[in-house]
Amino acid sequence: MNRIQQWPAVELESLRPTAGNKSASFAPAVRPCCEQRFFLPHHFEPGYAYPLLVWLHGPDDDERQLHRIMPHVSLRNYVAVGPRGCCSPEPDRAGYRWQQSEDAIARAEQQVFDAIEIACRRYPIAEDRIFLAGYQCGGTMALRIGLGSPNTFAGVLSIGGRFPRKLAPLTHLHAIQRLPIFLAQGRQSSLYPPDVTCEDLRLFHAAKLHAMLRQYPCGDELTTQMLRDMDAWIMEQINGVKPDSAPCHALVLPCEEN
Repeated sequence: MNRIQQWPAVELESLRPTAGNKSASFAPAVRPCCEQRFFLPHHFEPGYAYPLLVWLHGPDDDERQLHRIMPHVSLRNYVAVGPRGCCSPEPDRAGYRWQQSEDAIARAEQQVFDAIEIACRRYPIAEDRIFLAGYQCGGTMALRIGLGSPNTFAGVLSIGGRFPRKLAPLTHLHAIQRLPIFLAQGRQSSLYPPDVTCEDLRLFHAAKLHAMLRQYPCGDELTTQMLRDMDAWIMEQINGVKPDSAPCHALVLPCEEN
């Protein structure tokens, strides 16, 4: 199975879109409070309202992870933005993180909504088709922010990131029940092990959440198959799969009741 750590670097162009530039490109956007990277699809059409994918990178990484994942998600379907993690690097680490303290959550929310605002102002975005996704701690933060503002997003996705448990993530329960959720987990994961996943499934069932959970034959790595499935799931939401027609369920999870 292909793993993201093995992929070659993608050549980048720090370009804003113009009518004459219709190739996929990556554009940096810097603000005093936050840094983001934007991805523009192949054959960018200024007159078409694109879905927006907001990607929260994994631990010890930064907004440039967007450059590595988008060629394996889709080169055509989305405008995408990757904000930088809200927590600065630790002394012995190279990149940023998304932590689950109250202060870090508030800063992450600000950075995500700043990124969405900039994207909607700069590019043609279908504001009812904004998807929030992330990897490991970025996935947990994506779930946290999506659950806190369920009417903003058309779907929330977490790859290898645990479902948040503290600080009342199910406060907006009625609205959350209409929010499509996608989770991906490795069968040999140590960060999000199957027994924790089984506990989450029971919670999803009790809360009547609309959640799809897929398990993969790997550990804690991010794989190309996960990203392809992420794209397929998002396109299902865009093309009309409704929460009330697709109940909470999981695929190939070896869960056993005690």
